[in-house]
Amino acid sequence: MKKIIRALITVLVTVAVFLSSCIEQESQPVPVLEKRGNATQLIVDGKPFLVLGGELHNSSSTSREYMKKFWPLLKASGMNTVLAAVEWSLIEPVEGSFSFGVVDEMITDARANDLKLVLLWFGSWKNGQSHYIPEWMKADFKRFPRVKGENGKSLEILTPLSQASLDADARAFAALMRHLKQVDEMQRTVIMIQVQNEVGIIGSPRDHGDAASSAFSSQVPRELMDHLARNKSNLLPETTDIWGTSGFKPAGTWSEVFGAGDKCDELFMGWHYADYINKVARAGKAEYSLPMFVNAWIVQASDKRPGDYPSGGPQAHMLDIWRAGAPDIDLYCPDIYRPEFREICALYTRSGNQLFIPEARAGETGAGQCFYAIGRHNSIGYSPFGFETRTEDPENDPMTKAYRLASSIAPLILEAQQKGTITSVLLNSEMPDSEDVILGDFRFEVGLLRGWGSGPAAPGGYCLIIDLSADEFLIYGSNVQVTFSTATPGPPVAGISRADEGSYVNGVWKPRRRLNGDDILIDYDLAKMALQNKTGTGLKFGRDNELFQRVRLYRYE
Repeated sequence: MKKIIRALITVLVTVAVFLSSCIEQESQPVPVLEKRGNATQLIVDGKPFLVLGGELHNSSSTSREYMKKFWPLLKASGMNTVLAAVEWSLIEPVEGSFSFGVVDEMITDARANDLKLVLLWFGSWKNGQSHYIPEWMKADFKRFPRVKGENGKSLEILTPLSQASLDADARAFAALMRHLKQVDEMQRTVIMIQVQNEVGIIGSPRDHGDAASSAFSSQVPRELMDHLARNKSNLLPETTDIWGTSGFKPAGTWSEVFGAGDKCDELFMGWHYADYINKVARAGKAEYSLPMFVNAWIVQASDKRPGDYPSGGPQAHMLDIWRAGAPDIDLYCPDIYRPEFREICALYTRSGNQLFIPEARAGETGAGQCFYAIGRHNSIGYSPFGFETRTEDPENDPMTKAYRLASSIAPLILEAQQKGTITSVLLNSEMPDSEDVILGDFRFEVGLLRGWGSGPAAPGGYCLIIDLSADEFLIYGSNVQVTFSTATPGPPVAGISRADEGSYVNGVWKPRRRLNGDDILIDYDLAKMALQNKTGTGLKFGRDNELFQRVRLYRYE
């Protein structure tokens, strides 16, 4: 009888544990991208999540021993998410035989340091090249053909027009996603997946292999033409221009519909890359449906034609084609190293694309870009490249300070993104001196801190502004001064009712100094200011500033 009772207890305990895990799994769903108010946000464990990330160097994640010394530094940097590569050749060294030891080690070490992971699938392509495919694929170039350039020579790039390559990649990616579901669905350490990396042909505008040449001479796929026709009134101007060269023909060969030349070649490659990657992503999502994105090696100033940059990749001017060919991809993301950061962010937020920046600069430049993307474009996150070796002094690094500050107010940022009560300013070579933004009833005039000079050669500055409630704002800045004026009907003069500097600790505002007098006076020519309906007062933010300022404004006449 005792044995029966003990067995029954064991069964009941097992059932209870199983039911508890099911309840936990149901209450904490897998990460997802979700529209909330004014913003599309990444939802992790049922709550909006702000990615304060850093991407590792390409080969770092292949060695647990190599990474051992970096995990504590990453944790101490204020970041919450590591972007790390998964190399196809390491998980399928023998065709059809998978080994995920390197993935499991990475997940274990990220968890130990309370960090999330975004995994980058280096499958068929990385930076346009096919260097990360398994050795058994590299050697079998008949079965897995390469791109042929316009000079007739083969490039070390798998053609996206190969069914064999597609099948192999989709099978491997599905196996990875199936494994992630098995080992991580409950803990949700992995929160997003990048499918391939900076795809496109380097060295030729399009593939001139037999399969590609045959497809190029054939009719444009009906799926693409139907998509363009359905969305004709909402297409990007670049798409309208190239399609318009044929008078918007509804059918025909690629050159008949889009005109002969480099632009048509790039569009042709874009469709085939998008179609290939979408089928890989779909196979993965069938196993474990995490949010998935692609990233772009963007056009550089010196590039003259497609092929100088990866032709066919998810460039800003190609997003209509990618939306048609890759509907299962959730985000189209720019890797931004060019100084035209503001311009590129604007290009990648057209037609409802949600911004995420998986590769960019660190340092003081990166700190400003991070706050700008989050505040002006509701970016779900920012991630400098080579994060583990970016500095020898992570404690005092500008990105560490920026991430700690952003982390301390992440709930405020995410709520403000939803409400549309957040904005930001980035003063750089594109906008060198000052910019005005409106939030609530007030205009905020953000300029470089007086004394640092002006013009493109001056040190840059940035500012984040959150509307907390009626007439009260939380502001953070570096190397800027902020003055105020009214933006809506009513009493015409805006003044500072009170201003405090302080910080957020565990979500609670901790004021330090009450600012007044010389600390808020910016222009002492009060008569001149009065003629402009201004008070001459404002807020000042030096460089290396680690405190917010919380200001309440009032109006008078």
